Amino acid sequence: MLRLATILLIEDDETLRFTIARAMSKAGHKVTDVESLPLAREAFASGSFDIVLTDVNLGSESGIDFVEELRGQGYRGGVVVMTAFATVDDAVRAMKLGADDYLAKPVRLEELKIITERLLEQQRDSRHLRLYQRMRQVAHANERPIGQSPAWLKTIELAERLAKIPVVNRTEDYGSESGGAITTVLITGETGSGKGVLAKHLHSSSDDPKQPFVHVNCTALPATLIEGELFGHEKGAFTDAKEVREGLFEMADGGTIFLDEIGDLPLELQAKLLAVLEEGKIRRVGSAKESTIRVRVLAATNRDLEKCVAEGTFREDLLYRINAFTIRLPSLRDRGEDAVLIAQNLTDRLRREYGMSAIKLNETARRMIAAHQWPGNVRELFNVIQRAAMLCEGEEIKPSDLAIRARSASAEPLGAAEQFSVPGELLFDFDHGPHTAEEVERLLMLQALEHTRGNVSKAARLIGMQRSSFRYRIERYGIEAQVREIVER
Repeated sequence: MLRLATILLIEDDETLRFTIARAMSKAGHKVTDVESLPLAREAFASGSFDIVLTDVNLGSESGIDFVEELRGQGYRGGVVVMTAFATVDDAVRAMKLGADDYLAKPVRLEELKIITERLLEQQRDSRHLRLYQRMRQVAHANERPIGQSPAWLKTIELAERLAKIPVVNRTEDYGSESGGAITTVLITGETGSGKGVLAKHLHSSSDDPKQPFVHVNCTALPATLIEGELFGHEKGAFTDAKEVREGLFEMADGGTIFLDEIGDLPLELQAKLLAVLEEGKIRRVGSAKESTIRVRVLAATNRDLEKCVAEGTFREDLLYRINAFTIRLPSLRDRGEDAVLIAQNLTDRLRREYGMSAIKLNETARRMIAAHQWPGNVRELFNVIQRAAMLCEGEEIKPSDLAIRARSASAEPLGAAEQFSVPGELLFDFDHGPHTAEEVERLLMLQALEHTRGNVSKAARLIGMQRSSFRYRIERYGIEAQVREIVER
């Protein structure tokens, strides 16, 4: 069902202005009608509009020039111009300056209603497109995450069962006043154990996997902007709020929002999140209007949230609200031969991405991978395999290529220098050819991103690089796919 529009109508003919405003209001739309561009600018500055409908000839000013003014300010809504002097030249100029459609007077009201519906639908599609560009969609929807160990299969089966819980707003749809309006699932596990992968699989196993999947890294969101990012904001809500912006919860409406590292969410936002989960409604920053949402909420953390509650850094009521359904991911060291399966899958992927010849693990390397405790879980394994695939000679990965050593289950996690070295072995083998500074920089950037779980700003600081330079090099080295993989794990 199409949503109703907020319309700014600019027309100096009082009779026509009244006729259009009444017809569109009867259709359910909210219309603000003004007779001049100065009044239009005042209205535009104090409110937000889905569509601007303007006459071309407005005394000494032109509605077409106003179109150019709006687009110059970054306005993304629909724009329709009207004139009694319909010429091809005016139409072409209006379209070039950003108008979406053109109506000749006398205006046919039914045609205007059709145009309004079409523009609203286009805006919805545009929001979804921006969402898909900004957020990662679920890839290989029908593929299970790799693993055959009983612990992993049990975890996957539970996720697939929970995926069948429908996305509803229990308060709105069923009249329920207890237990909250929105269903939540809490995913816990060690760093790098695959919480993001499991969240995507849960979504892809739902009855409608084509709905949006929005991945939110709570750690990466700026503290000053996190509320606006999650719930959206109105124009003028704060200094930099130059236009209305949809929040991530709205973008996920009908689908899934994944709150990664929820334990890092500031306390003041925890209270607002709790209210959203209980009531199933959101309110944009700077707005008094509430909107009902239907969304599946997945939350993940590697923290002990009960300990966080005791320390006063996490709300107890929010914990009880999100842990009704809990999935505990096993660590990689508890998954038997799964590490070997994942390693071989990673080599196959790297081969396809970089056009390498066939790469396989030799038997000794496989045994070494199976024996390693993997304190960094799948994230550490990915790092090791990526390096090995890039630096190995021939088509076989040997133990010396892996740069790991057997460790006990009780051992502390390896430091950066330990992870990527073995006694008597250099990181780069110069006996078999040169290695460039760009190669070193690329590997350094990827390791910094692994350490920060994909936070570009933090990774840039770790290696003494400006954020803009870091992002430039991500594109230059063609490692966007690896960066996305790091964020999703």
